[in-house]
Amino acid sequence: MNTVVAAILLALVLLLQPVRIAAETLPALYDRALRASQSGDFVQALPLWDQVLERSPEDAAALSNRGNVRLALGDPDGAILDQSRSIALAPEESDPHLNRGTAEESLQDWSAAEADYLWILERDPDDAAALYNLGNVRGSQGDWDAARRLYVEAADARPGFAMARSSAALAAWQQEDHTWAEAELRKLIRRYPLFADARAALSGLLWQGGSSGEAESHWAAAAGLDNRYRQRDWLLEVRRWPPQPTADLMAFLALEQP
Repeated sequence: MNTVVAAILLALVLLLQPVRIAAETLPALYDRALRASQSGDFVQALPLWDQVLERSPEDAAALSNRGNVRLALGDPDGAILDQSRSIALAPEESDPHLNRGTAEESLQDWSAAEADYLWILERDPDDAAALYNLGNVRGSQGDWDAARRLYVEAADARPGFAMARSSAALAAWQQEDHTWAEAELRKLIRRYPLFADARAALSGLLWQGGSSGEAESHWAAAAGLDNRYRQRDWLLEVRRWPPQPTADLMAFLALEQP
């Protein structure tokens, strides 16, 4: 066969061979799943974590991350399953306990959530996240004195934990300690002018105290920062405001008189 013809035929054969794409490495896949989770793209993140766990089924961190994604997608039972498997694989890690407690809270399983947070606090009494979440549990059980104390402890344990300070003020408001609550909210707004939670809270607190003009001013800022503060169910079930501050803010928004 002519050498030139043979070379051409060989080239054609090579061109017709199926293209082989190198499989994505596990670290690269893990990184993609993590970035999708961190960006809030949970629908994309879930199948990526599934792929990670197909290749590395005993990766405790991947299980915990997938559990968080499942919770965000409305599957608390699946989240608890993943966090429990993560705990079994890495029994000394605190994050799966914290994450499982959050999922248990979503099911209003207060005793189970409490057990997970106490497990963390027995090992690290200054864990700000566990202190704060346990405060949410105590508030959900109606113990606002304990909730307020835990929120303050969480804020002290982590300087700059603004949400813990705001929650402490809301708990004080629930206890009718309006002077302390107002002072704390004003401190927060001076330090964090764009903190919607403190702005919205101060709006309701000022209004119920008769300062409607200043209340309107703070509300204009809060509503521009985060419109969810108009939603009663979100305040109670997601943000976990106490019932009295929630009722007062809803009354303010309805333009009722205190």
